[in-house]
Amino acid sequence: MFGLKKIKLGDMLVKIGAITEKQLQIALIQQEEQGGKLGGILIQQGSIEALRLMQILADQLNISYIDLKNYPVKPEIIEKISERMARRDKVILLDQVDGENLVGMADPTDLAAFDELTRILGGNIKVAIVDESDLLTLYDLVYRRTKDISTFAEALKVEMVGAEEKQEELETISAEAAPVVKLLDSIFEDAVQMDASDVHIEPDDGILRIRQRIDGVLHESIIPGTKIVSALVLRIKLMANMNISEKRLPQDGRFAIQVKGHHIDIRVAIMPVHFGESVVMRLLDQSKGILKMEQLGMNYDLLNNMKRLVHKPNGMILVTGPTGSGKTTTLYAMLSEVNTAEKKIITIEDPVEYVIERVNQVQVNTAINLTFATVLRSVLRHDPNIIMVGEIRDEETAQIALRAAMTGHMVLSTLHTNDAISSAIRLIDMGGEGFLVAAALRGIVAQRLARIICHSCIADYVPTPNELIWLEDFLKTKEHGFTFKQGLGCSRCNHSGYRGRVGIYEYLEITQELANALRANNTNLFIQLASQQPGFKSLGQSTFELAATGLTSLAEVFRVTGEF
Repeated sequence: MFGLKKIKLGDMLVKIGAITEKQLQIALIQQEEQGGKLGGILIQQGSIEALRLMQILADQLNISYIDLKNYPVKPEIIEKISERMARRDKVILLDQVDGENLVGMADPTDLAAFDELTRILGGNIKVAIVDESDLLTLYDLVYRRTKDISTFAEALKVEMVGAEEKQEELETISAEAAPVVKLLDSIFEDAVQMDASDVHIEPDDGILRIRQRIDGVLHESIIPGTKIVSALVLRIKLMANMNISEKRLPQDGRFAIQVKGHHIDIRVAIMPVHFGESVVMRLLDQSKGILKMEQLGMNYDLLNNMKRLVHKPNGMILVTGPTGSGKTTTLYAMLSEVNTAEKKIITIEDPVEYVIERVNQVQVNTAINLTFATVLRSVLRHDPNIIMVGEIRDEETAQIALRAAMTGHMVLSTLHTNDAISSAIRLIDMGGEGFLVAAALRGIVAQRLARIICHSCIADYVPTPNELIWLEDFLKTKEHGFTFKQGLGCSRCNHSGYRGRVGIYEYLEITQELANALRANNTNLFIQLASQQPGFKSLGQSTFELAATGLTSLAEVFRVTGEF
């Protein structure tokens, strides 16, 4: 039987020179005042790096350090320890071979957890030290809520027998019954664990589809039968303060919930379809906060250019791209950059997604004629320095926004265009005079989000004949010399081959010669000059560079840009 010894971590680290006595005393004082693990406090204080601490502990205890990011996990093995125990004791069962249990522990000096593992597993225990943050991430990937969802769905079916025709009974089930509440809670918990941006509930012929959009792509689960759909939809309507008796017209609403320590704001859209009502819920995690511009994944030059533009006293900056390309995240990051006590910032949004301190945020309401244009006119009388217009949708909004940018205001907004170059032309097509666009527009950023290849299952990839033809045309040569990568799919990435996303940007700054072309309404010359700007990279080029460095795949290049 493998045994662990209790060691005095602080004294040992001082003895081998990993930390100083002063650093230890400061950490001990904080531990006395606030509690917590000494190792975690030392890492938080910057006295020692997490990896260094784990390697020292592994050497002192004569055990291995396992990097969970690269370890080939086996969900069927991991699930032999309950999620409750795993999370409580920060342990994970990684393998079972010939009666020996390989267990990862965030704190291998925790003798109580070791004794409990010995009791439950009943065999030889071989301990390895693992990183706690990696461990928590792995829990979310392995301990999914799919079984709970199926169980609560079956329980709800039983309660639904005979209630579908009786509206009062159905409302009681939806409002109070444990199965429907637990079912929805499980759906939200699973979505938060998988970092899903949207949840789709779609009734079909004899089945209910529950789909999650993860890293921009939908992943589907199917529940047999459709009896529970009406109770599920009714429960969502009640939570979102919708009209529960209206089933013929689309409805929108929102509500907020707490899930696993996350404050989630949920926007709901319900639409009548052939087999009932379809629900789409957009999940906005308010706990994550607003990203800084440095966190958007922009390269050094682009980041500096964008910061320089956004700090200008007036003008217009546009962020363009299709729905779900991260435009709003970029706008919020830009607002965060300039949000100081000296500047008055007003935003016009549909809807307000994240609440920003010190910023006056107005939500559009078309039902009472509170449109972008209406609000924008009023905003100009409130002495703003910076105005954010959620989206320029019509000629009136475009005209007012352009004139605001010319009269001493910095205007940030979005357009639904494919690339940076076409955005300036789109403003002219929407009725903006060439001289107005030339005078007001400072810069344009077009963006997409590309999926990153999963680090745990990355492998070399040989391009297909069709892809080689595209490469030859794109690079103007048959010899490319690049080694491309792909994700084979594993439990860490939900067998998709990708995990996480990165921003891809196309940046165009309006120079004097580009402004002259716009002023003359010469769109052909504008397009020609813009594509020849020093350092200009199209979205296709930027995405290909990510594939060439192995961060994403060729397939993702084609999917994201849609140009090839």
